[in-house]
Order: sequence, then C-alpha cells, then structure tokens
Amino acid sequence: MARLIQDYNDRIVPLLREALGRTNIHSLPRLEKIVVSMGVGKAVEDRKRLDSAAEHLTQLSGQKAQVTRAKNSVSGFRLREGQPIGCRVTLRGRRMYDFLERLITLALPRVRDFRGVNPKGFDGHGNYNCGLSEQLVFLNLSTRA
Repeated sequence: MARLIQDYNDRIVPLLREALGRTNIHSLPRLEKIVVSMGVGKAVEDRKRLDSAAEHLTQLSGQKAQVTRAKNSVSGFRLREGQPIGCRVTLRGRRMYDFLERLITLALPRVRDFRGVNPKGFDGHGNYNCGLSEQLVFLNLSTRA
C-alpha cells in the first residue's frame, strides 16, 4: 500500500471526522483523480515534438498519454480546430497516489527556488492547479507500469 494512502486512512480520516463532525467516511474530502497535462506550442509546426512530449508523459505517469486537440481556431497562432496541440494523462487509484508521492517527496524539492505550493491554485470547488515550467525535475523518476 502506498505510504500516502496509509497515512490518509490512519491519521487524516480521524482528524477530518472530528473536525467536520461527520461519521460517514465517504462524505470526507479525498483525492479522486490527478490530471497531468502538457501543452506543446511547437506542435503546430512539428508533429515530432508532440510525439516526444507524449512519450515523456507516458514514461512519467506509467500509462499512455492521450493527445489533446484544439477546440477553437486561432488565426494569430496559426491554429485550426481539431489540430493536435498537447497531451494528458488522468491518474486514478494506486497510480495517482504513487505519482503524488513522487511529486511531493522527489520532484518539488528539486524545483529551483521552491518556496512551497501556491495557495491561490485552488478554485473554490475542491480543485487545485499547479504548473511546472520544466519537466527536468522528474528526471529518473519515471515508473515502469
């Protein structure tokens, strides 16, 4: 069992039950999924960059990356609707907790001038968004699925 799952069940759930006054554990806040996405701006000009980014994301997450396509056309960027522009992976269950543990313990401390995660990343609906400008912090952290 991943260390984060065990810590959540053993330590955090009882604290949340007491703080929120709930007896049903299914009504407590929990992680549902983690979406890791990568926008590839140069994919419009060079398809190989998108394939390379999808391969990196696949190695990073342990499951195959899905190519995302443009929803709208933007003439200033020479972008057409339906054109591939990025990739993403949705992690759930064991892979989600494994990725989160590697992110917290290994990748984020490697970020240059890291001062913690930004509290303004919450949207008010329970979602959190953070971005990394480079994927080098994940070097040699990929899993073999």
